[in-house]
Amino acid sequence: MYEQIAANKRKSFFLVLIFLLLIFALTWILGRQIGWGIEALIVAAVISGGMAWGSYYSSDKIVLALSRARPLRREEYPYLFHTVEGLALAAGLPPPRCYLIEDTAPNAFATGRNPEKAVIVVTRGLVEKLNRLELEGVIAHEMAHIKNYDILLQTLAVVMVGVVVLLSDWLLRSFFWGRFGDRRRAKRGKGDLGIILALVALLLAVLSPLIAQLLRLALSRRREFLADAQGVMLTRYPPGLASALKKIAQDKEPLEVANKATAHLYIVNPLENIQGKVNRLFRTHPPIEERIAALERMSSPGGQVGPITLDKKRERI
Repeated sequence: MYEQIAANKRKSFFLVLIFLLLIFALTWILGRQIGWGIEALIVAAVISGGMAWGSYYSSDKIVLALSRARPLRREEYPYLFHTVEGLALAAGLPPPRCYLIEDTAPNAFATGRNPEKAVIVVTRGLVEKLNRLELEGVIAHEMAHIKNYDILLQTLAVVMVGVVVLLSDWLLRSFFWGRFGDRRRAKRGKGDLGIILALVALLLAVLSPLIAQLLRLALSRRREFLADAQGVMLTRYPPGLASALKKIAQDKEPLEVANKATAHLYIVNPLENIQGKVNRLFRTHPPIEERIAALERMSSPGGQVGPITLDKKRERI
């Protein structure tokens, strides 16, 4: 388990590094397209560094604003606070702040740059449609994301993908800015190098959004199985999370605040309706069926958690 955590952190570091290099390359080529010289490198370095710094300190605020989440008061759902505090204690973490999305579709996510600044966001539908064992499983899953610093990487991805898409759009538009064409030709001439750079710029502008999305999806998928497993280690009860995943996935109510930028943060992607082996490449999460099957194996004899049914545990409680 701990070797897998370390491997995931290393791979995620390189994925974020690729994001930054992509932002740097797009900014540099955009600068050349509009006629800058060495200044393009300076601007590219400043923008990519500024995006990294700004994303680190402000990405959680951006995500909460995009999701229209508000701070949750303890008197609204006191048992939710008790669950969060108990699981935080079990995980050795400070209790995260709780936020609420006023939406009847059940779902949840966590955000923040570190465990001390972490936030767990739930929809009203989650706390009203799930029983306490299922809710405990969902909160434990999000607590695992916090413990592994997944929340930082996933939240950074929201901002970085947006920046890459924006820069790619500007770069594509630069090919049609006639007033910059004469300046470019004057600076670079009409040689083969200029033609090659123009072709590379066009190719990068077209492919960068796709590359950024695939990186974001890989970053998200890799960590969901691990968060499921670690969440179960906190609750010692795999059927609770398995039942919650089934309910969330089968709920037909749309999550109105969800969008493509934030969908990968949720425990179940609220926008995902993709079938087929090829389209699985574009999933933000592993298939629900595979996650539930993994949890059921943990509940079976010989699994990490002993066999027990949901009804039996509820009777004991």
